[in-house]
Amino acid sequence: MKRALLSWSGGKDCAWSLERLRGTDVQVAGLLTTFDERTDRVAMHAVRRSLVEDQARAIGIPLWAESLPWPCPNDRYEQIMSAVCPRAVAQDIQAVIFGDLFLEDIRSYRERMLAGSGLEPIFPLWGLPTAALAREMLGSGLKAIVICVDRKALDAKFAGRPYDAQFLSELPISVDPCGENGEFHSFVYDGPMFRRPVPVQAGPVSEEGGFAFADLRCPVSAH
Repeated sequence: MKRALLSWSGGKDCAWSLERLRGTDVQVAGLLTTFDERTDRVAMHAVRRSLVEDQARAIGIPLWAESLPWPCPNDRYEQIMSAVCPRAVAQDIQAVIFGDLFLEDIRSYRERMLAGSGLEPIFPLWGLPTAALAREMLGSGLKAIVICVDRKALDAKFAGRPYDAQFLSELPISVDPCGENGEFHSFVYDGPMFRRPVPVQAGPVSEEGGFAFADLRCPVSAH
C-alpha cells in the first residue's frame, strides 16, 4: 500500500477524493490542514478547528494540523509546507492527495512544490466533468454546507445553504457546479467516507474582503 496525506480543507472535493481512493493501493494516513494561528480556523475557509477535528474523528483518520501566521506571504507558506515533507517521508508517507479538478496552474504549482521531496502528488478527481461529479457526490449521500461564497460570483444568500440539488439548480450558468474557480467552498458533515455524521449548523453570515462566510458551529444539543 502507498501511504499518503490528503490535503484537507474539510470540503466536498477532498472528501470525495478520499472516497474515490477506497479499495485502491493508496492508504490515506493523515488529513493535512492549515489553520490561521490568529483565529484557529481553517486558512481561507474560516471553519473552526474543533469542527475539522470532529471530521477527522468521524472519518477515522488522524489530522495533521499546520499553523500559518497572519498575514502569511506565499514564501512563508511555502517554507512551512516544505517542512512538512521530510516529516511525512520519515513516517513512511509516499504521496500527497489533492482534490483539484481542472485548474492547470494550481496543479502545476503543487507538482513544483513536491518536486524532489520524495512525495508523489495524486489527483483522483482530475479532469472529471464537474456537473456529473456534483451529481455523483450527492447521489452517494454526501452532505455538505456551503460555508463561503465569492461575492463577485454569487449573492451572499448562497452562504450557509446545503450543497444539494436545489442549490445547484439556482447557480448562475457562469458558476462551476463544484465551485472549482473559487466561487464557493463547502464543509462536509456526512457521507460514505464518514463513520458517523458531524453535528453542525450554519450560524450568522458575515461579509469580509469580498466574501460571505457562514459561521459554522456545533449545535448545543450535540454536547
